[in-house]
Amino acid sequence: MTIELAVIGGTGVYALGDLADVESHQPVTRYGAPSGPVRVGTCAGKRVAFLARHGEGHSLPPHTINYRANLAALKALGATRVLALNTVGGITERFGPRVLACPDQLIDYTWGRVSTLCEEPGSEVLHVDFGAPYTPSLRRDVIAAAQRAQVALVDGGCYGATQGPRLETRAEIERMRRDGCDLVGMTGMPEAGLARELELDYACLAIVANWAAGAGPDASEIITLQDVLDNVAAAMEGVPRILRTLLGE
Repeated sequence: MTIELAVIGGTGVYALGDLADVESHQPVTRYGAPSGPVRVGTCAGKRVAFLARHGEGHSLPPHTINYRANLAALKALGATRVLALNTVGGITERFGPRVLACPDQLIDYTWGRVSTLCEEPGSEVLHVDFGAPYTPSLRRDVIAAAQRAQVALVDGGCYGATQGPRLETRAEIERMRRDGCDLVGMTGMPEAGLARELELDYACLAIVANWAAGAGPDASEIITLQDVLDNVAAAMEGVPRILRTLLGE
């Protein structure tokens, strides 16, 4: 099976409405089962795979997701390029709610997650280069597709991956700002590192759902789930156009 692009959906993104002739696959990998069925269909005349990272009913919190199985399942189905949709909070001024961004760096604040293919005894030891955590060529393609599709997209930024599932304190966000983070999310790692170990091209399309704690014009704002979902839905309006253009429509 030739898959032109695999898309992993985050919070609020549990399906790709543009997929036609959809087939469902439930591969079991050496790392176990992925978060749910992989939906493979046609978009802009190309075969595209979609997987809901948290499960289609959002049943999996960030720290329990089987990231290895998710990526291994996509690779087993023939994917070589993975576009991750990550719902995030904005820290710095360019990254307010409903912004789309394609970050170029990340900092990993997670702990206790299985974060490598080298976990099991006897596994090959992999020391992958991770200086550029997102594949530059795929990032360029995504940014160019957004420009051609006339969808506003911020080029660059640093994604800080936190443990979750709770949101961060204001002090934690202030520390992340000092560290150079522009965005905060809970699923950016170990996914990006595992993609590199699996030799998959990987890029992130970050969907800003809210200001992070203490950021933005109203530092006392309370973040509600409904606000997050509303902002994700609004920001997602341009994503299908980016995808179709990326696929060569």
